[in-house]
Amino acid sequence: MKSILILCNGNPPSERLFREHYNPADYLIAADGGGNIALNMGIDPDVVIGDLDSFIPDPPHSFEVIRRGDQEANDLEKALRLAREKGGERITILGATGHRLDHTLKNLSVLKQFNKGFEQIRMVDNFGETLLIPRSFRKVMGIGTQVSLFPLSGKVTGITTSGLQYPLSQETLENGVRDGSSNRVVGRPVEITYDKGDLLLFVATR
Repeated sequence: MKSILILCNGNPPSERLFREHYNPADYLIAADGGGNIALNMGIDPDVVIGDLDSFIPDPPHSFEVIRRGDQEANDLEKALRLAREKGGERITILGATGHRLDHTLKNLSVLKQFNKGFEQIRMVDNFGETLLIPRSFRKVMGIGTQVSLFPLSGKVTGITTSGLQYPLSQETLENGVRDGSSNRVVGRPVEITYDKGDLLLFVATR
């Protein structure tokens, strides 16, 4: 099972965005209240997992419901552990942002926690895509696309970019000191390399 979609209980994706990522996915995991969002869109998830404090089932249903009450892990962590058990390689997460800021910050921390366990893991919402990029990253993006670079923890050193309006050359980004917000694609492909740290890339879609 290669492509897994995880639907969380944050700001719901538009139906267009949901269908865009649901249709090619091999498996849909709803993280607790994400199950309500899926059902409201007329889709049965393959499984609902979490402490089930938000999911309101509408029986009868044919999908699996797994209750894991461990309060040391949030529902996204539980969903990602299940995705790993299912052999997922490429993970797309919807509904992980919005609502409470502490939940969004926690989910970004979870992104780092699980990043090395998958070929690709990204968070997508109605405004863009967020992912931790490897030390050598290359992607063709539309000219004019807005992108931002953020150090997820501490500092990221030796950053060099090409294809961006404001290029970096062996530079450092550090929390509370300097970030790389609101840059813009001016060439193809966009290439980003760095030496050390955890570098978060946000690509705006609107």
